[in-house]
Amino acid sequence: MTDTTILTERRSHILIVTINRPEARNAVNAAVHAGIGTALETAENDPEIRAVIVTGAGDKSFCAGADLVALSRGESLVPADAEQQAWGFAGMVSHPISKPIIAAVNGFAFGGGCEIALMSDIIVAADHAQFGLPEVKVGLFAAAGGAFRLAQQMPKKLAMEHMLTGDPIPAARAAAFGLVNHVVPLADLMPTAIALAEKIAANAPLSVQATKRVALGIQDGRIAADAPYWEHNTLERAALMRSEDAREGPRAFAEKRKPEWKAR
Repeated sequence: MTDTTILTERRSHILIVTINRPEARNAVNAAVHAGIGTALETAENDPEIRAVIVTGAGDKSFCAGADLVALSRGESLVPADAEQQAWGFAGMVSHPISKPIIAAVNGFAFGGGCEIALMSDIIVAADHAQFGLPEVKVGLFAAAGGAFRLAQQMPKKLAMEHMLTGDPIPAARAAAFGLVNHVVPLADLMPTAIALAEKIAANAPLSVQATKRVALGIQDGRIAADAPYWEHNTLERAALMRSEDAREGPRAFAEKRKPEWKAR
């Protein structure tokens, strides 16, 4: 990992984690995976850290999801280390920690970027931000938790509409239906997220952590209730990735043409 792929900043009891790849729309590669996951481990194991803020560099993209350019070059999006792989996409989606996580969404959060936000406990979004799981448009599905978490965190019918069409959810609509806590102008994004983190950090830290673990069912670093979803997720992904459509979608995307679906 380069020194600047993931930036971390300590502000008293708060750890700010920034995906610093604006030239790649803050897309996730192996370095981002390792960097976010390592930062979360640091937060979990440091009693002085009481809240985490995750954000993206720049004003356009929080995170565009998987780095398809890196994939096209044959690069792996996960580190070689097996323990780091177990953290899930972006080092985060299967990596629950007791410390509260605030996503400060500074632009679009699509695909895996939306899944990072869904794994956070609180979302503060810039007013131009959008959320979305567009995988169905390219022959894939939201296999990093999105396919079950969006339906848990929004009214199911609305979540289904956005997942099945792949259409984005504007920040204001996301807030209206409870997916986002606060929508603010971009200039107020980090001050709002920091103020929330400071309010959390002012409370008894062990009480806050116990509250989060009980609310989410976190035991031994896992959310037990998620296990059946991940098992089903793995089966569906394996089957889908063997299909012609799963190859056609990314190929058509790269060739900038409309895909020709065969449903096989």
